[in-house]
Amino acid sequence: AYDYVDGQLEGDPARVARALHPDLAKRAVRPVPDKDEVLALRRMSKDELVELTRQGVLKTPKEKWDRSVRVLDVTGTVAVARVETPWFVDYFHMGRFGDRWVIVNAMWQPKAR
Repeated sequence: AYDYVDGQLEGDPARVARALHPDLAKRAVRPVPDKDEVLALRRMSKDELVELTRQGVLKTPKEKWDRSVRVLDVTGTVAVARVETPWFVDYFHMGRFGDRWVIVNAMWQPKAR
């Protein structure tokens, strides 16, 4: 989870990529539904998230980092974690593959700026 958040804050796409499952499903509830989707979601793939990191969308000087990761539950090879930064809150479903944990699913909510 820290590879994900710190990688974004550093603008390090390789660090973010290694934290994500290739089939990542990252979603946010869209506050305003559109005409084609009543229960509208903003969807993001691993590739899109890595590219946004490459572009430096959330790159932040280290002295301004204010982030936390809290593991909410672990059962065998699955876990749930909560990540918070000044810009967003994410809830992760994570899986352990061998000795490595990766983010499989993420629901996120932007914070008001």
